[in-house]
Amino acid sequence: MHPAFSVVFFTTATGAGYGLLALLGVLGGLGVIPAAFWLGFVGMVLALGLIVAGLLSSTGHLGRPERAWRAFSQWRSSWLSREGLASVATFIPAALFGIGWVFLGKSGGWVATTGLLAAAGAVITVSTTGMIYASLKPIAQWHSRYTLPAYLIFAAMTGSVLANALLQSFSVGPSAMLTLALLATLAGWGWKLATWRYNDRLEIPTTANTATGLTGGSVRSIEWPHTEENYLLKEMGFRIARKHGAKLRRITQALAFIAPAVLLAVAFFLPWPLGAIASVLAAVAQSAGMLVERWLFFAEAKHTVTLYYGR
Repeated sequence: MHPAFSVVFFTTATGAGYGLLALLGVLGGLGVIPAAFWLGFVGMVLALGLIVAGLLSSTGHLGRPERAWRAFSQWRSSWLSREGLASVATFIPAALFGIGWVFLGKSGGWVATTGLLAAAGAVITVSTTGMIYASLKPIAQWHSRYTLPAYLIFAAMTGSVLANALLQSFSVGPSAMLTLALLATLAGWGWKLATWRYNDRLEIPTTANTATGLTGGSVRSIEWPHTEENYLLKEMGFRIARKHGAKLRRITQALAFIAPAVLLAVAFFLPWPLGAIASVLAAVAQSAGMLVERWLFFAEAKHTVTLYYGR
C-alpha cells in the first residue's frame, strides 16, 4: 500500500505549471516581462508542459482511462469534473496569449486580456483541485481550512521560483521576481508548518463504537469484511511509522523550503551567471521537495473507513 505516484506527480506538476502560467500571463501580457521570443517560448513550453504532463499522469490513476471523458458531465456535483473543465478551458486563452506574446512579440491589448484570462483560469483550476480534497469529509486531515489555501500558496510558490529561474537564466525582467520567489517560499514553509501542527493535534471524534452505534464496551474488528484490499485501503489507509514520517518531514522542509530560500537569498548578492545558477538550483531542489511533500500529504491522510479494519 502506498500513495499513487501518478497523483503525487499530478498535483506537483500542475501546481507549478499553473503558477508559472499565471505569472507569465499577467507580467508578460502587461509588458512587465519583455516579449522576447526565446524567453517566452521556453517559459510557455515549461508551463504548459508541466500542466500537460501532470494531466496525462492523472489518467494513469484511473481503472479505465478511456472513460475519463465521462467525468466532464458531472460538473454540477463533482469538483473533479469542474477541475477537468477548468483545465481545458484555460488552454484557450493560454494558447492565444502564447501566440501573441511569443510569436507576434506583442503585449498589451488583446494579448494582455488573454494573459489575464489564462491567469484567472490557472487560479480557478488550482482552486478546484484543492477543493477535490478539501470537500472530502471522511478524511479529517484534508477536510480543513488549510487544504485549499495550501494549493494556491504552493502554486504561487513553485510558479514564482520557476519564473525567477527563467528570468535569471535569460538575465531579463524585474528583479522583484527574486524577492517574490523568496517571500512565497517562506510563506509556503509557514503554511506547511501550521498544517502539520493542526493535523498532529487533530482529534477525530469517530471511533469504531460511534461508527457501528454500539456504545457498550470496546468494539473491534475480528476479521476484514472482504478478502482483498480495496481502493480506499490502498489509497487512504497507508500506515507510516512515526519515525519515518518525521524524517520525511525534515526532508520536505530541507528541499522544498530551506534550501530554495537560502539559494534565493544568496542569489541577491551574486553576479550573473552565478545568480542564475543559484536560482535554477533553488527550483530543482524545490521540485524534489514538493514531490516528497505531496507524498506525505496522501500518506498521512486517514479515511474513516479504516475504523472497520481495526486501524
